[in-house]
Amino acid sequence: MEASAKLTFARLSPRKTRLVVDMVRGKGIQDALTILRFSPQASAKLVSKLLRSAVANAEQKGASDVDRLYVKSISVDGGPVLKRFVPRAMGRASKIRKPTSHITVVLADKQ
Repeated sequence: MEASAKLTFARLSPRKTRLVVDMVRGKGIQDALTILRFSPQASAKLVSKLLRSAVANAEQKGASDVDRLYVKSISVDGGPVLKRFVPRAMGRASKIRKPTSHITVVLADKQ
């Protein structure tokens, strides 16, 4: 049985978030949450929250044993980029890019 969860429009850089996501891909739920708990990256907190949401979704779907779940797939896609301007000297302006991410998690039972 599979359960999934999505986080959309997260104000995180997709490039930096992929570094965190790669650490937990294919791991068991307890191992993944432990890795994320001790990870210093800002995206680790949101990814662990998303994993817990996926586990809750699995329980709602009727998963018999939550401890047997593992991260089957987890992906980070780029969302829209918020563009802002900051004033600079002599009437100029510089562009500030604020990237967003879409994170998708799929959990499955170990066979």
